[in-house]
Amino acid sequence: MSNISVKVQTFLENHSLSALEFEPGSTPTAETAAQRIGVPVDQIAKSILFKGKDKRYRLVVASGDKKINSGALKRATGAKHRMASAEETKEATGFLPGGVCPWVCPFGLADRPVAILLDVSLDEYETVYPAAGTDATGVPLSPDYLQQITGGMKVQVT
Repeated sequence: MSNISVKVQTFLENHSLSALEFEPGSTPTAETAAQRIGVPVDQIAKSILFKGKDKRYRLVVASGDKKINSGALKRATGAKHRMASAEETKEATGFLPGGVCPWVCPFGLADRPVAILLDVSLDEYETVYPAAGTDATGVPLSPDYLQQITGGMKVQVT
């Protein structure tokens, strides 16, 4: 039985995608996801939710081995940011941190006021693996298709 929500599963199916599924709790970080999927950690598309001083949420999706540069994020958005709390993440995205991509999943956010920023570090690979709303999934797709289906803006914030 799949632990992927119906909403996310429907989104994946509507975009001709399918998730790799593993034992619950087996991919909560970029490192564990990479080990489980069998790819380098930089092929994992980790997502981190930030809250700007302008009160807007931004989901940054970047290669799993990269760190987000706060100055670059401010230059890209015009606002200073902090990492969103667990409660803010659940409220803004519908997902719990630590359980998806590895913190937040870029899928299923069309009805949420969250801007999606796709770091150019993702473009180093033909295939990247964001999560599908759980701490035990990975969805293989190209960075360009990720941008197309999420409406994300390409930025350099790592």
